[in-house]
Amino acid sequence: MNANIKSGLENSISYSDYRDLMFQLVEERNTSGNEKSEERIEFTKLNNRRMKRWDKTLKISVKAKKRLADFDTQVTWLVLTETWCGDAAHVLPVLNKIAELNSNINLRLVLRDDNLDLMNEFLTDGNQAVPKLIMIDDETGTVLDVYGPRPSEAAGYVSRFKAANGKLTPEFKEDLQHWYNKDKGVTIVEDVTLMLCRFQPSFCQ
Repeated sequence: MNANIKSGLENSISYSDYRDLMFQLVEERNTSGNEKSEERIEFTKLNNRRMKRWDKTLKISVKAKKRLADFDTQVTWLVLTETWCGDAAHVLPVLNKIAELNSNINLRLVLRDDNLDLMNEFLTDGNQAVPKLIMIDDETGTVLDVYGPRPSEAAGYVSRFKAANGKLTPEFKEDLQHWYNKDKGVTIVEDVTLMLCRFQPSFCQ
């Protein structure tokens, strides 16, 4: 197994422990990561509310549940994240709901800024973008696939806006939050199902 992945797994925590960490940081008016700016502290507070809402309200369709339950290879989803990241606040609760449906999927979270060597192996267009899911075969330690930092439709939305405008504006970021709220995790479920299919084709037959 890659040394950085091994270290990341050793440093990782469960989703429940990550949520506890967020609650603690909010109480302390703090944030994860190396940059302790007021803006990121406020984002952690906002994201804690977002995740609390998704944890309570997120639903996965019966059809998707039945399909996801058929995946029969033991894997670990090691996800690089930070509490201030808006995309992570929407993506992580969906990944957790999926992992709860299948005992073969072990979801583990690790903080990006504490694991930069690992992060730098899985850049997105040269950027340390989170959340980034690394799917690892438990038997061999092999990286099977990666996912993130955004669901496919949102990633396309962002790419088109950047191509036309050069950078993301505050107004666009607000629109992106509306997209997540409207999508309700459906695209993430579809994306992850396709990811599992690439590794285990029989899962999709």
